[in-house]
Amino acid sequence: MLIHGTHEDPNVYQGEAGYLGGVPRLGISGLRFADGPPGVLTRHPSQAETATMGVAATFSVKDAKENGIVIGREDRALGIDVSLQPFVNIDRDLEFDRGYNTFGEDAFLTSQISAAEIEGIQSQHVMAQAKHFVGYDSGSTSTYIDEQTLHEVYVAPFDAAVKAGVSSIMCSYNRINGTFACDNQSTLTKILRDEIGFKGFVTSDWGATHAVTFINSGLDVEMPGEPAPNDSGVSFFDAQPAPPPKPLNPAGGETTDDDMTDMYGGHIPEEPVLPHEDGGDVGVKLSPEKMPEALKDGKVNEAAITRAAGRVLYEIVRFGYMNGLSKHEVTEQAIEANAKVIEKTGEDAAVLLKNEDGVLPLKSTDLNSVVLIGPTAGQIDSIGINGERSVGLPSRQVGPLTAMRKISGNSNISFAVDDDMTGTTIPAGALSHDGKPGLERTSAGESQTDPILNFTSKNGTALPPNSTVIWRGTLTVPHAGNYWLYLQALGTNARISLNGKRLAGTGALQGGVHGDILQANQDNVFPTTDGLDNVRCAVDLTAGPHTIEISIGPDSSNAPVQVRLNWYTPEQRKADHEAAIAAAKNAKIAVVFLWTRLEPVFGLPGGQNKLVEDVAAVNPNTVVVLNTSQPVALPWVDKVKAVLEMWWPGDEGGWSTANLLLGKTSPAGRLPVTWGKSLTDYLATDPKYPERSHKGIDGKTTYSEGVNVGYRWFDKENIDPLFAFGHGLTYTTFEYSGLKVERANDGGLNVNVSIKNTGKMDSDEVPQVYLSAPNEIPAGVQFPVRALVAFDRVHIASGQSKAVTLHVVPRQLQYWFTAGSKWVTASGKRTVSVGTSSRDLRLEGTIY
Repeated sequence: MLIHGTHEDPNVYQGEAGYLGGVPRLGISGLRFADGPPGVLTRHPSQAETATMGVAATFSVKDAKENGIVIGREDRALGIDVSLQPFVNIDRDLEFDRGYNTFGEDAFLTSQISAAEIEGIQSQHVMAQAKHFVGYDSGSTSTYIDEQTLHEVYVAPFDAAVKAGVSSIMCSYNRINGTFACDNQSTLTKILRDEIGFKGFVTSDWGATHAVTFINSGLDVEMPGEPAPNDSGVSFFDAQPAPPPKPLNPAGGETTDDDMTDMYGGHIPEEPVLPHEDGGDVGVKLSPEKMPEALKDGKVNEAAITRAAGRVLYEIVRFGYMNGLSKHEVTEQAIEANAKVIEKTGEDAAVLLKNEDGVLPLKSTDLNSVVLIGPTAGQIDSIGINGERSVGLPSRQVGPLTAMRKISGNSNISFAVDDDMTGTTIPAGALSHDGKPGLERTSAGESQTDPILNFTSKNGTALPPNSTVIWRGTLTVPHAGNYWLYLQALGTNARISLNGKRLAGTGALQGGVHGDILQANQDNVFPTTDGLDNVRCAVDLTAGPHTIEISIGPDSSNAPVQVRLNWYTPEQRKADHEAAIAAAKNAKIAVVFLWTRLEPVFGLPGGQNKLVEDVAAVNPNTVVVLNTSQPVALPWVDKVKAVLEMWWPGDEGGWSTANLLLGKTSPAGRLPVTWGKSLTDYLATDPKYPERSHKGIDGKTTYSEGVNVGYRWFDKENIDPLFAFGHGLTYTTFEYSGLKVERANDGGLNVNVSIKNTGKMDSDEVPQVYLSAPNEIPAGVQFPVRALVAFDRVHIASGQSKAVTLHVVPRQLQYWFTAGSKWVTASGKRTVSVGTSSRDLRLEGTIY
């Protein structure tokens, strides 16, 4: 029971990602594994923390550790033992749909931030699990990476995790250099155990085990393990007979792939429709043999099982779970304490990309003529997209507009939605059945008519818990057009069909691995204005009648059932856009809020670019606030005065945004990624190098760029980015002087510099140290033009100076010598540069 997942007693199951049964007769408790990052995803709604890219943008190990403490504290309160984070892969390819979960493109920054987060999580008696080992930086199922690059870039964050004492590591789905990552003895044993010295346990990603013999290569725990009854999952480390394949749903041939798509946020009207891609190697069986047969025929021996179970037990003992520290009861969450950290992290993460004429912060005298435009001005885009993370608490999600009005005391700050994501309830005149008004409701064999669908707690009409209902009838539209239909629900699962075909459904899946119940931020950018989940879909309709069906069923929450059918008509969308432009024209300053989830890659969904262009055409003082997790094209950047990147800031992000716009604090975050001018600027999406893309060549993705990832690639190719790695402005100015570089006692460097705040506002500053390649490079060895080797975040009051020492650890002076399989300190002349980004290097020194 210590080497494979199983199923927890339904009476105490918390909707966690996985469960390890333990050995109760020996006093060994089971382990609950819960998803992130960030936060904790179970059947109990919990706070949404700042997205991982935002945490990286703080360039603050203190902030990272505080976020780890919040995550660990939430895990502990919700009865979780193993927190499936941090995600320490590298943001190498913008087309990788999980790149937003990373800490950016730089291995050193990722290592420092993730190690601090691990320390925070584990300080709460919760195990952290670093993922995904290794080369899971692309959507490819097979990646090829040379040994020097593998060690210096992709293994480095895992090395840092081990040094931070991480309990466990998750191996990835992909093949690495031809062998599945969860069956790769070279990486799991030679690198992870022998070179790095990892003593904890290795868990497979869910479905990444393909044979029982993976245990011989260094895999310790198979997840999710035993399939649930009537499930078609694949497992190997257990003794349960393989279940039969799950049949297709005869009603339309739907499979669980549709549910999985919805589980990760589904599709919304503003986003492009993408072709469906297969699930890769999940479910592949190299051999159907299970553990009893493998032991019998000698393919696995008892020593391998003992070794694997022993590693799990080692961590159980280390964390005190056999000495009274195991906790599976759900207790009160530390909401207020967590909120303070989330709000501050949201502020510290903010990156001021541009600020012409000091248009920010907004002046109190201008607030009577400021308009905020866009749906994410009215409601905070706290999480971006649902998936393997906490979904947040709607009651905590105060929008920037409300926060600015409360903080400033000025209720005249105006607002134009432009894109109404809540919409209006479809009126009774548009709904009928059998020639009679309203929709026919059928439940428990009884029928009645409802003139509209609007059953909510707010209006006192919520249905009883666990209601199972079907509404059928006709939706009649006055004329042809593209209509946006919104199925809004909570306390239930809900689906909508139109003209006999399934249109959409809520994304919660009972007995799955992602929270179990429907939560309000499941399917849209944010909940409805009254806190419901919102399934939004666009459909082209001809004028006249269309058959419609809405069905709901229990989601195991036992909560009152809320369901509503809203729409956003073509006429209203046009009117709202025109109203936004009119409001911008009449304002002194227009602040446009923009958002993305995952699609389009390197772009903004819907008509948001047009919105900025239209606003900037009528208002010369246009400010843009971004809620993204990766760079996007900014074709209008020269037409606006300021751009503030807020990332996905978490539940308290409305307050964070307001404090920054109003100048209550200065932004000082820095880009953890390079912001290119076009998608083809990036190494994995440059068409000259097809082997680097997620599609690769013949199914193989080769990291032929070597160590030149992210800004290193831009430097090597002399590509001018729109905004450099490490870039970020403040509301003040800083002067650097007095650089002194000296050898440290540990063999590294101490880089000393004086920084003076020469402006009028107190602010943090983020000095960064970059190290050049040596003047003579050994044959066969790679060096980037320069690499980040140290950073810090310091607070300096206006007019004050601070002496700062940045320590460069010995490893940052070394390279991996492949021929000798060892780390070697580089010799020769090297330049040490200090500045505010990879392209703004203000002081230089030399070492030999």
